[in-house]
Amino acid sequence: MTCSESKVLLLVSMSALLWLLFLAFAGFVRPAPAMATSDFLYKNIFILAGQSNMAGRGGVVDNKWDGIVPFQCQPNPSILRLDAGLRWVRAAEPLHADIEHNKTSGVGPGMAFANAVKSKDSSIGVIGLVPCAVGGTNISEWMKGNHLYEQMVRRAQAALQEGGTIQAILWYQGESDTENREDAMTYKRRMVKLIADWRADLQSPNLRIIQVVLASGMGPFVGIVRRGQLGIDQPNVVSVDAMGLPLEEDGLHLTTAAQVRLGQMLANAFLNGMPSSPSTSNAQRICYPFFC
Repeated sequence: MTCSESKVLLLVSMSALLWLLFLAFAGFVRPAPAMATSDFLYKNIFILAGQSNMAGRGGVVDNKWDGIVPFQCQPNPSILRLDAGLRWVRAAEPLHADIEHNKTSGVGPGMAFANAVKSKDSSIGVIGLVPCAVGGTNISEWMKGNHLYEQMVRRAQAALQEGGTIQAILWYQGESDTENREDAMTYKRRMVKLIADWRADLQSPNLRIIQVVLASGMGPFVGIVRRGQLGIDQPNVVSVDAMGLPLEEDGLHLTTAAQVRLGQMLANAFLNGMPSSPSTSNAQRICYPFFC
């Protein structure tokens, strides 16, 4: 090839490149669309259910959230949330903002849990969180046949439509049941029935339940509810004891830092299949047959 031919070839190549750039800027050549959150087919799904401490009141004072999101709760492209419209979106605090009506949600344990799981098990892939918690609710309102139960099952089933497996239900509830002695005394029986109904309706007989043992209550019977929670002896039920975690000034809701710690404890319980506690001094080791 002569020098003149080389120059001609170079000019043709440059002209072609310039033409492609023109087409791109003119809109004729478009880049491939970014992957939408719904394009993740398989999800490790976790149901977040219970009342206000699961919904999250970290950073909420006088019904206003301070907007502070700890680094342990920051968004991650592979942590999704099923919104109130049953659409998968990128998860971000507050997770329950569109689930709790007429209530102010803040930081809960969900994002800290998901980030902790991913940091300790990089192979887990996409995590799908399904917020279902509603503040101020008694366990009787969660029993089968009632609105909260049916809504939770409906959301759980919708979460499975695009592919995935429900790995666990994270349950933090019972503060409302401490106001009445009868509610407190019947808590264990109701909880056992609730677990059985969840597993039947979600067609998952071995579904893991990770329940939080109360750190506080709205009434004087916290001890009775806690004993009921600690006395649940069911396969694949693990308890995480929140007693000792810092509370907001109201003496009822966990602080933001406490919610982060709780999320990490829940992650350890899920990954290890064993309960955890905020400190060894008040740790209560619970060993269930399935895990021992």
